[in-house]
Amino acid sequence: MKHRLLISAISLLMLFAQNLYAQAVLRGKIIDDQNLSLPGANVILEGTNKGSVTNQLGDYFIQGIPSGNYTVLVTYLGYISLTKEISLQDGQTLEMRFQMMPGTLEAGEIIVFGDRLKGQARALNQQKTNSNITNIVAADQIGRFPDANIGDAIKRIPGITMQNDQGEARNIIIRGMAPELNSVMINGERVPSAEGDNRRIQMDLIPSDMIQTIEVNKSVLPDMDADAIGGAVNLVTRKAPNGLRLSGTAASGVNFLTNKPIWTSGLIIGDRIAKDKLGVIFSGSYNNHNFGSDNYEAQWAETDDPNNPVVVNSFDIRKYDVQRVRRSASLALDYDINENHSIILNTMYNWRDDWENRYRFRVDRTERPFESGEFTEIENNLFQLRGRTAIQTKGGIDNDRVKNARLEDQRVINTTLSGSHIFNKLKMTWNGTYAKASEDRPNERYITHRGNADVILDIRDPFKVLTTLVNENDALGLGLNEIYESNNNTFEEDLNGRVDFAMPYSANKGIFKFGGRVRSKYKERTDSYDVYDPLVDLGPGGNNLGSLPNSFQNERVFLNGPQYVPGRFVNKEFLGGLDLKNESLFEFEDAVAEYITGNYQASETITAGYVMTDYQFNSKLSGIFGLRLENTNLEYRGYEFDEEEETFNQSATVTDNYSNFMPGAHFKYDISDNRILRLAWANTIARPNYFDLVPFAIFNPENQSLQRGNPNLVPTTSMNFDLMFENYYESVGVFTAGGFYKDVDNFIYQRTQLNVIDPQFGQLIELTQPENGGTANVYGFETSIQRQFDFLPGIWKGLGIFANYTFTDSRTTGIEGREDDELKLPGTARNMFNASLSFETEKIVMRVSVNHASGYLDEVGGSNFEDLYYDRQTFLDVNASYAFTPNWRVFFEANNLTNQPLRYYQGIRARTAQEEYYNIRINFGVKFDLFN
Repeated sequence: MKHRLLISAISLLMLFAQNLYAQAVLRGKIIDDQNLSLPGANVILEGTNKGSVTNQLGDYFIQGIPSGNYTVLVTYLGYISLTKEISLQDGQTLEMRFQMMPGTLEAGEIIVFGDRLKGQARALNQQKTNSNITNIVAADQIGRFPDANIGDAIKRIPGITMQNDQGEARNIIIRGMAPELNSVMINGERVPSAEGDNRRIQMDLIPSDMIQTIEVNKSVLPDMDADAIGGAVNLVTRKAPNGLRLSGTAASGVNFLTNKPIWTSGLIIGDRIAKDKLGVIFSGSYNNHNFGSDNYEAQWAETDDPNNPVVVNSFDIRKYDVQRVRRSASLALDYDINENHSIILNTMYNWRDDWENRYRFRVDRTERPFESGEFTEIENNLFQLRGRTAIQTKGGIDNDRVKNARLEDQRVINTTLSGSHIFNKLKMTWNGTYAKASEDRPNERYITHRGNADVILDIRDPFKVLTTLVNENDALGLGLNEIYESNNNTFEEDLNGRVDFAMPYSANKGIFKFGGRVRSKYKERTDSYDVYDPLVDLGPGGNNLGSLPNSFQNERVFLNGPQYVPGRFVNKEFLGGLDLKNESLFEFEDAVAEYITGNYQASETITAGYVMTDYQFNSKLSGIFGLRLENTNLEYRGYEFDEEEETFNQSATVTDNYSNFMPGAHFKYDISDNRILRLAWANTIARPNYFDLVPFAIFNPENQSLQRGNPNLVPTTSMNFDLMFENYYESVGVFTAGGFYKDVDNFIYQRTQLNVIDPQFGQLIELTQPENGGTANVYGFETSIQRQFDFLPGIWKGLGIFANYTFTDSRTTGIEGREDDELKLPGTARNMFNASLSFETEKIVMRVSVNHASGYLDEVGGSNFEDLYYDRQTFLDVNASYAFTPNWRVFFEANNLTNQPLRYYQGIRARTAQEEYYNIRINFGVKFDLFN
């Protein structure tokens, strides 16, 4: 019996193997007139339902073709279609290369377009042929905007707004979904976060010139990672060209805030060698930018004074000086073992150093005089009172690496080895990825002088509040409060692997896919905080501010207004040169309470599997149906500190294990060759921030407040619906319009409770802790148009438009204590608008670009009064270039011509919480592109 079963099993395997190798395979590459690969090209066997779409390398393959004679049709938006007669035999693999010429057919005449539209054509062809709803921007398009980092380029895509940091786009918001609810990948694999307490990816870490294509997936397929409630951004690095290619950039400029130079350079070199079997490409980028920001911040409080119910209780003036050096390098290798087997190696390394000096003037506790009546009202909303004043210099140790500044060293490396294997009908792909992100802040120093002083509080204009000293010389008498040095290190290490299989079925009408992946990550934060008390006088007259080396930080007029004068501060050189380790000069204290509760270790393993089918119902309608299962296993350790006993202990390990089933369905209906209707239903997930899950406790006895982690948080889930219409123009353009709806469950917010009795610390004024809310409904619509006005006569053909608009709204339930306030989901910008008007000829490119996003709720407070909002912003940029040869081009860029500040407000817009200016920056340089 056993022998018969074995013989039957062997017979079935032989039949299966025979079936796999019984039919033919057609594969090859699609290139353009410059020998560059064309991704997103359609390759079809006419009269059959068999076809393929080229990948990023321009490669295509069609499996399971019965023997016979066929006509191959190759189409590409903006290019002249090609046909070729072929003959195939069973078991044969035929390799064919097609070279396409740019141009469109209009009124019987072939209209040829130049280089300026080729990047747009590549992007739109990929967007058109993708199975799901995406927005794609190619390198040629990115280069036509004056964007230094990839975040500034992404903000021009429909439905996306960015949160800025130091004047550059850093955190991505997609369709109103906060940064933690979106994913960012490099070549399809997740990018780890360099920040210590969240899952946000620092988009300003990656230069825009290192990326070949930006893909924004707004509806994820079952074979994609599901942690993308807002969407998944895939940054595709450059692939090897089909011949020798050398290109580069050299530029300089100036930042108008600091009047210091900007230096930029880049180099790309690639070729195919070893009889065209091995493709190699290297990219490198360098940017050195001296900039800064002018900032003031305010916290508002409610008082018991009926005549002054709302006042500023804390006010800062902050001056930042920053040098940012961004370096990036990538290497890609692809090797064709034979016509059916290939392997690819992609690695990318990004390293950003920020040297920052901050000078902060602060007055706080100004609400207390109003409650005690100890103030003088000079005129309406202009007061004289006593306030606690602090003057602080932030810097670092004096050595060649830290340079008397706060150094933030962020690095991310991603290395992926992948393979593609075709066994006639069966296709297998696999990859393994190692990724690591780190943030190191060594020898970070602060010196603070503090004391009570007479101040003027001016809240006559709540948009422009101000607190100043009655006598500016009072600052010199402030006593030394604290000198401390901290060392902070965070790293996240990811090890990922996946394997996927695809096989046609049902007379080749469908493709059955299945696969799995494992993502294993470890994250750790290790901070320290050392306080130093001087045993001797540091200056000739003691340790007060006036006795130490100090200087006015007023070499520039504050962009917030001339009334905002930072004042005098201890010199960064003096702070950096202090010999804090000298026991005869300083008494040392390991201030455990200041840092231990921020340290933690987190391990997370995600295993996933999926099955899906891509089925062609008829020549117009296709559908993808599938199910994804993701299992999450996690372990977190944190620390608690007992303020009374001055001891700490590592809290009990928190472990959890949960699974999520996520079905999905995606339909694509080809109304005509260039008109498409898409409908998608997908389920997605967002796991809590790392630090939110850590069982930490931070107790502040001064104001009786407690901050805790919450190991009981559950992940946020969302059911997403999308409907999108796309109309593509043969002359390279597109019009899209569609709507979306997200049913979000268990979203996470920070909850603040007053007068809480904590079992560990007793009576408290307030407890802040992350909590799961109830549901959130997010809905909206978006529309976009890209169009070259080639239908106009003469020189006006050079005009073009790139514009998009997104409307988003939301409503929430389950925010405890705020059920009647009709709160929006944090991050939901109601209106987002991008517009770019361009004029292009064979030699000249000129573009004016506008980017606008309306304000939105950023943090939920305990009441409407405490809610924090990110204010609306509008950016205006211009750029131009002139090609004096086909291979050499000079360019000019100007960013932030509106001098748009970063602004937050508390409760209502007429109550500024932060206003930070960066000024204009310009760049000019040369680009070259040499290819064979």
